[in-house]
Amino acid sequence: MIIHDPFTAQVIFRHVEEADLPALEWEGTFSHFRRLYQDVFQASQRQEALLWMAEAPGIGLIGQLFVQLLSAQRELADGSTRAYIFGFRIRPGYRGRGVGSKLLVQVEDDLVQRGYESVILNVNQDNQLAQKFYTRHGYQVVGFEPGKWSYIDQFGQRQMVNEPAWRMEKRLTNSEKV
Repeated sequence: MIIHDPFTAQVIFRHVEEADLPALEWEGTFSHFRRLYQDVFQASQRQEALLWMAEAPGIGLIGQLFVQLLSAQRELADGSTRAYIFGFRIRPGYRGRGVGSKLLVQVEDDLVQRGYESVILNVNQDNQLAQKFYTRHGYQVVGFEPGKWSYIDQFGQRQMVNEPAWRMEKRLTNSEKV
């Protein structure tokens, strides 16, 4: 269910530009992902990823969502029919107002226009609210993901992550194909 909040009607959904990268750190909250954001942006320049943002006039970035179009893990993103969503977050003060729903729908519509047939994501097993959100949007649990991954932080140190997750998938539909 999408909430129709007058505020959300003013939100702009667009692709991240290079000048937007510092804003993705949310005033330092996610500065440890600085290099990851730069890597994803570079992948977007090669047409292998997309970086989306929700921007509120007079406020700035209030949400973000990344899409891997092509991945070394082809079961996640194969570059033509299957894409992988990650890094999806909405600032706490703007949750529950329909911003996340509108951003997700915008991204899914864009993927359909690009010819993608399905989208995959992982959701932390402890995040019941996110699981309900994705289920409402047509995603189904298709398996378990151990959630072991790593990244290089802003200081050049490798950080290990352990986030057991549910793998969820949604079949995208394109009315022109039906």
